[in-house]
Amino acid sequence: MTYSEKIRELTKYVPVELIDFSVPREPVRAPTQASSNFITNKEQGDWAEELILRAINGNSTNYVAVKYGKSDDIVAGEDGFDKFFEDFQNELDTFGKRPDLLVFSKKNFKKELGNDISSLPIEDTIEYVKLAIAGIEVRSSSFLIEKYEKSMQVRTEKFVKKGLEVRDKILKNFHHLLDHPSRKKYIPILNALTPDSISVANFKVPGWSSTAELQELNSLFKELKRCIKEIQKRDYLSITPKVEDIKVVYKWIEKFNVPHFYFQVFFDKIYGMSFEQILSIISNHDNEGEIFSVERDTKNQNKTTIKIKSKSGLQVAYKIDEPNHKSVRKEMDRGRLLFYVTFSGGTAYLDVNNFCKILDIPNL
Repeated sequence: MTYSEKIRELTKYVPVELIDFSVPREPVRAPTQASSNFITNKEQGDWAEELILRAINGNSTNYVAVKYGKSDDIVAGEDGFDKFFEDFQNELDTFGKRPDLLVFSKKNFKKELGNDISSLPIEDTIEYVKLAIAGIEVRSSSFLIEKYEKSMQVRTEKFVKKGLEVRDKILKNFHHLLDHPSRKKYIPILNALTPDSISVANFKVPGWSSTAELQELNSLFKELKRCIKEIQKRDYLSITPKVEDIKVVYKWIEKFNVPHFYFQVFFDKIYGMSFEQILSIISNHDNEGEIFSVERDTKNQNKTTIKIKSKSGLQVAYKIDEPNHKSVRKEMDRGRLLFYVTFSGGTAYLDVNNFCKILDIPNL
């Protein structure tokens, strides 16, 4: 069974409520203007790609990483953007979404094309691209994953402790009020709260206000509800494939039959996961809420994004030296100014064993 056939089989198990591979992707409207935040995110993504490319090529004697993903400096609002956007959408519908990087064995690497084939027409490189041993989709995140997860652990423990203290205070000091028939239903809810169950608890804050004592009790229920909401927030950083991207990644795999991987770059580490593993994880509904969540990303045009716990994948870089950064001024038409951040330098220290394991290669 070829790689693309294996992926085709896996797509059959993905719930259609999540991704319906039989339905063509929805047309995307071209953005009308860029923002400073958008350009900064794009610059960070470009830096992350370059970081991984340098890490592979600086450590490998058998393989070469090549920039492949479609990328232009043109942004919405500039002359020529509408044509660029239309051409890109047509390419997605015809070939699928190119991975950001390709990895070739040295014997198949074409020196005359160099380490960047992203500007070449996709039609001109089809046979060459099919020789790649891996395609890597690079995602970037503005976090230090280790610090974030330690902070989230402390936060969760804090609100679990506080929530249970509020519960105890309610049961100790206000039990006489809860004994009333109209309020009795809250007693079993409170008694059921434990360090394990509080994360899944839910109730409606009563709204009592007719006496000072009831107002105080109502305030305690509000505080308990706030603690529960904090506990229920997602406490992990994620590898973030967008639903619309999964369809076009699959289309590209069907065309080129090259194994595909997602690498999530944080400012301290990099985690990787195969496309096969992503499909397997989201095919199992028991994983939702534990290993992945489905969210509409307000920071990304409200697109539906699957957020998979990064540490479900493999750590492919155990340390990163942070990049240099500087502010840039960009003048748009009509005198509109954008200020954004660019990134350069930095070093990713590969976990060579894990890198080889995830790409299923004997050595680097």
